[in-house]
Amino acid sequence: MIRLTRLNDEEFIINCAQIERVESIPESNVILVSGKHYVVKESVEEIIDRAIDYNARIYARGKNMKD
Repeated sequence: MIRLTRLNDEEFIINCAQIERVESIPESNVILVSGKHYVVKESVEEIIDRAIDYNARIYARGKNMKD
């Protein structure tokens, strides 16, 4: 789950596993596998970084559980 900001400054949480693609139009448009989309303030690079960080945390937690 990652936190994003709509253009009206409203924050929301999105399941990054449901993101199909992100477009820059010039705002970032996050399109989900369901077809729903959100226009957000974060750049494409910020969204990618947040998704990578989230997935790394999940991986690290899973690895720690095996040890």
